[in-house]
Amino acid sequence: MEATKTQQNRDILIRILMFTLVISSMSALVFNIALPEISKEFGLSIAQVSWLSTAYGLLYAIGTVTYGKLADRYKLKNLLTFGLLVFTAGSFFGLVSDSFAMALFGRCLQAVGAAVIPATAMLIPLRYFPPERRGSVLGRTAVGLALGGALGPVVAALIVSFAHWRWLFSIPLLILLTLPLYRKYLEDEETASGGKFDWVGGSLLAISVTSLLLGVTNGSWWFALGSLVALLLFVVRIRSIAEPFVQPKVFANKQYTVGILMAFLINGMGISLYYLSPLLLAQVQQLSTSWIGFVMVPAAIASALLGRVGGKLADRRGNAFLYFIASSLLISCFGLLSTFTSASVLVIALFLILGNVGQSFMQITMANAISRTLTKEQAGVGMGIFSMLSFISMGIASAVYSKVIDLGATTNWNPVNPYTSGFIYSNIYLMMALMHVCLMVFYYFQFGRAKRQSLLADS
Repeated sequence: MEATKTQQNRDILIRILMFTLVISSMSALVFNIALPEISKEFGLSIAQVSWLSTAYGLLYAIGTVTYGKLADRYKLKNLLTFGLLVFTAGSFFGLVSDSFAMALFGRCLQAVGAAVIPATAMLIPLRYFPPERRGSVLGRTAVGLALGGALGPVVAALIVSFAHWRWLFSIPLLILLTLPLYRKYLEDEETASGGKFDWVGGSLLAISVTSLLLGVTNGSWWFALGSLVALLLFVVRIRSIAEPFVQPKVFANKQYTVGILMAFLINGMGISLYYLSPLLLAQVQQLSTSWIGFVMVPAAIASALLGRVGGKLADRRGNAFLYFIASSLLISCFGLLSTFTSASVLVIALFLILGNVGQSFMQITMANAISRTLTKEQAGVGMGIFSMLSFISMGIASAVYSKVIDLGATTNWNPVNPYTSGFIYSNIYLMMALMHVCLMVFYYFQFGRAKRQSLLADS
């Protein structure tokens, strides 16, 4: 009887988490649609206003691993309470902002609080569900992300059609509804006691990541050099103290290390579906901001409907099976977008369905597989690093895409593209299709053909 009640409470907890992920996903994506409008209002380039997304991803990345580390020492419900309250405070600040700088500060404050959400989304399946059920649970969290992706563009389009874009900051206020529910259904799990939190190591990591993104965005070698120096100091720090921010032995796990490197590349390419697509529709198809959101809705809805299917496939057929399906869908999507860049918006919407479903499946298989490579003691910080590197890759990729788009292109690298416009988008999508082909070949020869136990092999 007690076991049944516990299971029911945990199922309710996953539903609450799904709603949280819907709001979080919406908040992360809604500003992408408004970037052209914000650029015109403040007289800034796309690369400059993209910091509303890039800075969010940067702080999200650093905060995720920090919350993951803190979750090993503090109760998850208390960390969630703090994070969600800060998330709400940033939303209020953004609503009343009267300059780009103030809006950016509000966005950064949002990210500091919202970073607790991906950490929670990783840890709840690990702590509350056995390995044989994690695929299905991660599939449900993917549904929450996909629903947020479906509703985000529509809600953003409606808001900017009838009100100022600053009202996009109001969406996260709904997340306050989940706070008393988390306080009720999260169990009082045991936490580690004693020890010190390595703020110096965490700060060095933050400086390294921030400098790297600044270097990419501004094209400055000085920032890149500063990032390298901070990273080297971080490595020295974690190897020289008893309780470092990250235990070096985590990276001695080859399966884990290969997994996070693959996830880094995959998420950097995947963000293009949410970041580049609105720009493509605005600049090539000449759609208004309000219509862009509606064009992206079918892809997000398909991801939401098929997310649980992906989770069940991972449990029943293995992560390798789901990986090949996801990779095939992404290659098809990027290849078609590269070839038919200037096609009608309906055709573009169909291509985006393939990509969104593929990326949703890819997130499930990577998270599920990487979680199985970690011990219980390494789970918090290990999954935090996984999330951090994923968000760093998305931030770097967004900055790179912005710079490349600002530079433009006069030559189309895809010889079968019949159109005479949108060359820069066609070239980017072609490169991503080729990179996914390379990753699939790498996986096959390293893990499939050799039949060795690996990150993505069935457990």
